[in-house]
Amino acid sequence: MLGEKLKGHLELLLLAAIDSGPSHGYAIAETLRRRSEGTFDLPDGTIYPALRRLEKSGLVVSRWSDETSRRRRVYRLTAAGRGALAEEQRDWSLFARAVMRVVKGVA
Repeated sequence: MLGEKLKGHLELLLLAAIDSGPSHGYAIAETLRRRSEGTFDLPDGTIYPALRRLEKSGLVVSRWSDETSRRRRVYRLTAAGRGALAEEQRDWSLFARAVMRVVKGVA
């Protein structure tokens, strides 16, 4: 059920996780897991294709990093990505508020 609810929101979650600074895929996954208190424990097969889509759309850029003993691809937001994140955050806030009003029966 969670997977179905996540559709359409994964890119927002990834942009928000990367917003705190350049990160490699595993760190992004850990950020999602930590911030969601374990709710978003997403497999690599979900995260990496979405990161590639964000890169292809110009919202993130990546580079290879050799800063540790392990070579990793590090992702960061572009200016367009920061703008998209801000817009998605506004849209999500409006949507979540409207859903809660309906669910709680507020007129």
